Amino acid sequence: MVGVVVSQSGANAEPAEGYRRGLLVWEEEVNAAGGLLGRKVELRILDDGSSASRNASLYEQLVRDERADLLIGPFGTAATLLAAATAERARRVLINGAGPGRAVHRRAARFIFQTTIPYSAYGPVLLGVLQQEGLSHPYLLAHDDTASKEMADGLRAAAAAQVEIYGADVIDFKPLVEKARAAKADSWIAFGGVRDAADMARTFRRLNYAPRLFFARGAAEPKFASMVGQDAEFTLSVIEYDARSATPANQKFAKAFIAKWSAEPGPAAAEGYVAGSVAAAAVNRAGGLDQEKLREVLSALEMETLFGRYKVNSAGEQVAARPMLVQIRSGKPGVLAPGERQVPYPAWSERKVVK
Repeated sequence: MVGVVVSQSGANAEPAEGYRRGLLVWEEEVNAAGGLLGRKVELRILDDGSSASRNASLYEQLVRDERADLLIGPFGTAATLLAAATAERARRVLINGAGPGRAVHRRAARFIFQTTIPYSAYGPVLLGVLQQEGLSHPYLLAHDDTASKEMADGLRAAAAAQVEIYGADVIDFKPLVEKARAAKADSWIAFGGVRDAADMARTFRRLNYAPRLFFARGAAEPKFASMVGQDAEFTLSVIEYDARSATPANQKFAKAFIAKWSAEPGPAAAEGYVAGSVAAAAVNRAGGLDQEKLREVLSALEMETLFGRYKVNSAGEQVAARPMLVQIRSGKPGVLAPGERQVPYPAWSERKVVK
């Protein structure tokens, strides 16, 4: 039995639903191929009612009462942090499928292994772009939330750039634009939400400010282009997963997901499927369910997943998977192939603005 806790009621039920569905697609796939170790996989899913605090006791239930052979983590960093503590005490392997925050792996964990893309991996994907465009003075911003700050910190550590933290009370980015101008920044890189990204683009227009490169984490959301129109063009952003990816593994997964759920898979669905896939690979290589043996296998395992390569450091934190860089073109985010030259963010006078 594979045990997992996923919100199926309450406020988090909708965002977590894709994760549950991705896990169920994996369960059907592995059982169609003969199961694990010659046995059919039974996925036991408990509901935490969207309360992260319930995960400690629910994972205790999976270990003690349900006698789960393998544990897959819940959806979200807060819930995963509590689940991980339970797994460590019980010395049971837990696949961290949807906890991207660093807090999960800051402890001296031995049995927790991350398969999702960590927040710290988002910033470094921009290094190649900055080097390619000859940009050495980025103006780096992050919203005052854990995810955004960890994303920005990843780039700050790699590019030695100072991070400007802004809060939810910022409704006018004019002072920050003035700071960027005074610092002679050649690029504007912001980790925050879609509304922030739209407000930044509007402020740029109002102040006739045109950075050579504009990256906004929230710009990948469809609402961004509809909010700012033509000013969205050439903006860079990142996405965790693209259902249209042409890799054989993704085509197989996307086809199975659509057949089962009549909808394209999103990032959460991919997280569930990847977690199950890595768990299955570890069990097959270990040749059993001995937890110490599984821990050894997962520590050294390297394999391709929908998020790129699975590889972890000594803390069990993912170090190889990366989000995909996208650029808004004709109002839609298009995935940029590695090495593809990015279209520079043009001066406002060069834009053909649709009125």
